[in-house]
Amino acid sequence: MEASAMGNYLKKHTEALVKDVGIEAAAGLSGKSKATLGRYYSADTEHADRYMPIDVVAAIEAASSFPHVTVALADLRGVTLSYDADRRNVRSGGVNADVVALSQRFAMLMAEYNQSIEDGRISMNEAKRLLAETVAMQRVLLDIKLHLEAEVA
Repeated sequence: MEASAMGNYLKKHTEALVKDVGIEAAAGLSGKSKATLGRYYSADTEHADRYMPIDVVAAIEAASSFPHVTVALADLRGVTLSYDADRRNVRSGGVNADVVALSQRFAMLMAEYNQSIEDGRISMNEAKRLLAETVAMQRVLLDIKLHLEAEVA
């Protein structure tokens, strides 16, 4: 992946992280201003070389529902992450419930894609919604992996 594409990828996940916890909460957790946080994920050329420091990422991800930047960094290296058994908000439905959830998420993704492509192009907002559904599917796949690992162990 070229440097600019990688930078854009990290900035999009940084934005998702901040929006996950809320800009006010992220500012409080990080000790950074809302404007500074916005610069970390801004697509403007003047902020192209600004990225969120790792200690700020860690502070905000500790309060987030999903480790957006950590997963993005792992994706860039081809690494697959999994959560430990003490993860917050884990549903205990087992593999069958996870497969149903995955099917539902896939249906949501396909519906969103169908709606997005109707005019022949995918807008920025449509791409964001598709990305959100893809991340939701990724979470369900991680749940399936954890349940299968528990079955094997």
